[in-house]
Amino acid sequence: HIKNLQIMKLDILVFAAHPDDAELCCSGTLAAHVAAGYQCGIVDMTRGEMGTRGTPGIRMQEAEEAARILGIQVRENLGFADTHFSDDWEHRREVVKMIRKYRPEIVLASAIRDRHPDHAKAAQLVKQAVFQAGLKKITTESDGVEQGAYRPRRLFHYIQNDYIDPDIIVDISDFWDKKYESIRAFKTQFHNPDLDAPDTFISSPEFMEFIEARAKVFGHRIGVKYGEGFTLSVTPGVKDLFSII
Repeated sequence: HIKNLQIMKLDILVFAAHPDDAELCCSGTLAAHVAAGYQCGIVDMTRGEMGTRGTPGIRMQEAEEAARILGIQVRENLGFADTHFSDDWEHRREVVKMIRKYRPEIVLASAIRDRHPDHAKAAQLVKQAVFQAGLKKITTESDGVEQGAYRPRRLFHYIQNDYIDPDIIVDISDFWDKKYESIRAFKTQFHNPDLDAPDTFISSPEFMEFIEARAKVFGHRIGVKYGEGFTLSVTPGVKDLFSII
């Protein structure tokens, strides 16, 4: 566990293949909902131990700091093997247990396809787990207590490195600085001229410029400064057309 203040029902629960995935892709959305009074959390699947820079222990500390910056209520780590986990029942069961533990209304999961194979794999794993968590005949336990079946209302997939046309975009203009600060909490992973470490795909200053440019592109699509995009697993409905900005 990185940060787990207490067992509570969450409004939004993010599943991420690696520490920093959530910060890069949906932390503005989390910050906006925290500010609005919603209970939010992140479950990282791996410790990112196959990454070139940093160590699993340092990345856990960075994740804890990012959680503090975002003001989320829960952060946990499932300890799956980075790059080696599979969409099988052994791994899916652990995700089901988290869903039943926190009973979120909304789940945010990895991109449906991406440069990093873990991301699409995690997306499919979570999609399966969201369904299976609602099946009464699938039994799981937490701290020796049998968990009740529970299925979240909605599953959305955030967008990662590869461009995917979003189905919905969240206005994060007022929370861009918070998002940026949470990303920068991962000092070993992103551009840091004070760090003597090998260059990687995400450690260049251009990568951070790309993250901002993507947010501006999504924001422009809905007439705001910054946005975060999501794809839908199931088409939702609205009660009236004025619910859409």
